[in-house]
Amino acid sequence: MNKVAIVYWSGTGNTKIMAECIAEGVKAAGAEVELLNPTEFSDARWREFGVVAFGCPAMGAEQLEEEEVEPMFEGLTGTLSGKKIALFGSYGWGDGQWMRDWCARCDDAGANLYDAEGLMAHETPDDAAQEACRELGRKLAAW
Repeated sequence: MNKVAIVYWSGTGNTKIMAECIAEGVKAAGAEVELLNPTEFSDARWREFGVVAFGCPAMGAEQLEEEEVEPMFEGLTGTLSGKKIALFGSYGWGDGQWMRDWCARCDDAGANLYDAEGLMAHETPDDAAQEACRELGRKLAAW
């Protein structure tokens, strides 16, 4: 089983709900999980985890949060090649362009992206979205 890091930022709590549900799925599958904020993760921490799930809601004009997530992720770009990564987040407007852009960045950097589309929830994750997060956690634990 993998040790999974869930590195996320949440402004309204929606992405936090998703992160916690993913963590529940990881634990239910018998793997270890650590929830971290972006300031707690750097390229030096990759070796501690078999899989890293990054979470961020859509901000502004469908972009990553600029104070913590974007600087952290930009700093990791050169270290993504071959890493097992999943992406998730919530949005309240637009059509998910921020997630498509984020997935493309990972693909361009050579990351081993779990799902080419990421996992998105519109606004507060409903029961179905929360279960999708738990399922993602279960799959990441075995990946």
